[in-house]
Amino acid sequence: MAAKRKKKKAKKIVLGILIGYILIMAIGYLGIAYYFSDHFLKGTTINGIDCENMTAKEVKEEIQNGIGQYRLQLVLIDGATETVTAEQLNLQYVDDNKVDELLEEQNQWKWITSFAVDKTYELAANTTYDQDRIDGLLDAMSCFQEANIVAPQDAKLEFDGTQYVITPEVVGNTLDREKVKAAVIAAVDAGKTEINLDEEGCYLKPSVYQDDASLVAERDQLNQYMKTNLTYDFGDRTETVDASLIKDWIVKGEDGQYTVDEDKVMDYVKQLAYKYDTFGLAHDFTTSHGEKITLQRGGDYGWVMKKQATADELVQYIKEGKTGTIEPVYLYEGKSRDTNDIGDTYVEISIEEQRMWCYKDGQLIVDTPVVTGNPNKEGCATPAGCVWAIDAKKHGAVLTGEGYTQPVTYWMPFNGNVGIHDADTWRSEYGGEIYKTNGSHGCVNTPTENARKIFEAVEIGTPVIVY
Repeated sequence: MAAKRKKKKAKKIVLGILIGYILIMAIGYLGIAYYFSDHFLKGTTINGIDCENMTAKEVKEEIQNGIGQYRLQLVLIDGATETVTAEQLNLQYVDDNKVDELLEEQNQWKWITSFAVDKTYELAANTTYDQDRIDGLLDAMSCFQEANIVAPQDAKLEFDGTQYVITPEVVGNTLDREKVKAAVIAAVDAGKTEINLDEEGCYLKPSVYQDDASLVAERDQLNQYMKTNLTYDFGDRTETVDASLIKDWIVKGEDGQYTVDEDKVMDYVKQLAYKYDTFGLAHDFTTSHGEKITLQRGGDYGWVMKKQATADELVQYIKEGKTGTIEPVYLYEGKSRDTNDIGDTYVEISIEEQRMWCYKDGQLIVDTPVVTGNPNKEGCATPAGCVWAIDAKKHGAVLTGEGYTQPVTYWMPFNGNVGIHDADTWRSEYGGEIYKTNGSHGCVNTPTENARKIFEAVEIGTPVIVY
């Protein structure tokens, strides 16, 4: 009996100890569960914050601390950066009870299993900040300082001296202030920590780039004209028409196509004519005695451009991109295109000496006395003081006038009915003072043999100098 009592007593003790352990464990479990009624379970992460064993208040404080560390980096087009901080924005966490709700939603009774399971949460942190500060922040940024701003420039055509080339665009670094402000607000609202202002479309951009098809086509069209390289031949002088001139003669029409401005070409041709036309103008001349004289305006010898035809031809050449040596279109032509357009083949007549010389290619071939018009008889003096051109050559002609009809063998008129001809059929003497009393009606009477030599040496248009 005693043994049974002892055994029964032992069982009671063991049961008591077991019940005690159970009670202790239950109390511990309940106590820990109670602890996690206002603390986050093990393995809980909110917005990257390890929140285990933290109260909602402590989590909120950590969120605010994280917000206080917020920095928004603005990446500029050149890779540099500008920074906006939470302090500058007065960025503050606004408690929207989301943390409290999350704590309430956790099952505190499952605290024991939380050791094996991690729980990660991302909450949109409700914040507030002072948007009015953003303008001031932008004002202080180096990218908005005038000295640091490079404006965008369109690609454009420029003349390099021989042709048109495309000057590339300048991208620059000019920011659209309102777009930057909007991008900053959107980034802060979304909690972004970096934005690329170029990718956000915040920079002002050129509207025309160097590979623009229209710009390339425009360059090519212009350079077709710039190929033109023409040299006007004026004997011992030249004038060049090349890109340096033509660039100012090309105009763009309303249809966007380029054309040659015909008025500007005509202005150029008029300048050429003013410079190089010699018809009827004064001429400097060195006589056979070496005396330098000036022949006055008048006469009919020299060069005259056909300005409209020359301009039309030049316009066409420019359109074709022609190169080479050309001449203007002439209405009248002299025998030499040099500065001294009289050249070295001419007839020279001195009224005072009653003498005539003929030069062929610079060689004197005739030196003869003559009889010119009677200056004492009205209308009979030989015109003098200018340069004329031989208008015609006729072998065998009949000269007629008031009170006379006279056949001649060699007839070379140079001023209407005034010309050079043979006169041996009615004259036996030449030179001296004969012309003053028995002069011609204005023509230059010449010994037949010398008239023949001149007739054979000269061409129509050969200059005749009378002084």
